[in-house]
Amino acid sequence: MIVSRLHRAGDIRLHEEERPVPGDGERLVEVTSVGICGSDLHWFTEGGIGDAVLPRPLVLGHEMAGVIRGGVDDGVRVAIDPAIPCETCEECRAGRPNLCTRIVFAGHGDCDGGLRQFLTWPAHRLHRLPDGLSDDEGALLEPLGVALHAMDLSHLRMAATVAVAGCGPIGLLLVRLALLGGATRVLASDPLPHRQRAAEGLGAEPATGEAVADVVFEVSGSDGAVEASLRLARPGARVVLVGIPDGDRTTFSAALARRKGLTLVMVRRMGEVYPRAIDLAARRLVELAPLVSHTFPLGDVENAMSTAASRTGVKVVVHPGA
Repeated sequence: MIVSRLHRAGDIRLHEEERPVPGDGERLVEVTSVGICGSDLHWFTEGGIGDAVLPRPLVLGHEMAGVIRGGVDDGVRVAIDPAIPCETCEECRAGRPNLCTRIVFAGHGDCDGGLRQFLTWPAHRLHRLPDGLSDDEGALLEPLGVALHAMDLSHLRMAATVAVAGCGPIGLLLVRLALLGGATRVLASDPLPHRQRAAEGLGAEPATGEAVADVVFEVSGSDGAVEASLRLARPGARVVLVGIPDGDRTTFSAALARRKGLTLVMVRRMGEVYPRAIDLAARRLVELAPLVSHTFPLGDVENAMSTAASRTGVKVVVHPGA
């Protein structure tokens, strides 16, 4: 099979490798769709993410869908949950598997991700896709899951005002989820005009800088977006920090946050939300397909990463079988 591996920052290469063989409880999956995430771009541009560094040439990609090949489930289309929690640590037992101390995550550390033609994965982390959802939509269930988890952490109340700073894929999904969740007003801000327009097309208003929001989602990772989020928050509001900063550092005005008595919440991936994400997408309460702005074959993965880094569109998707 053909595999794409990141050797160092900006150095991604194609290799021919043996097709993996599934072990007990695993399935062989032919990967059909992989979304490029902002965290993949951290790996690609920096050679790491946060305090994690590249341990060896790594296969990126954790937004994945594919088709099971072989065995009793042969031909079943699936979304692939990229997280494999240990299920025995204190955090897992408490219902917080995203905070598992021994979690294995696709495209991170020692675990290869989806930018390859085949992978093996635990059967219980594969979710059957309804016939009405495309493979690309199946891959985008992962960012929808992150947005759902952020919504859960926001404690959003009916008739609230919400602000979203950063209107990439997860930010746009949060605009939609906030309106579904009962927000009567959603403000959005993004420095890229096409993303700002996309948010407004979903029903958001341009953010004016007034401190009016009961809940603010920061989905950029930049200090500027964090500062804007704090200014949009009304006193006593909840600010949910979803974005991952460059260089593993976030700075903001402590006085601004302290005097408003803001609650700052950090988002770590997602909990067990795939069934909810599938239900929302299958019922067309959340539309995922319009987020896809560019598609590339695996052989053009370097161009796919560069296009995603340029942020000229919204979501870049790679088709490993193309």
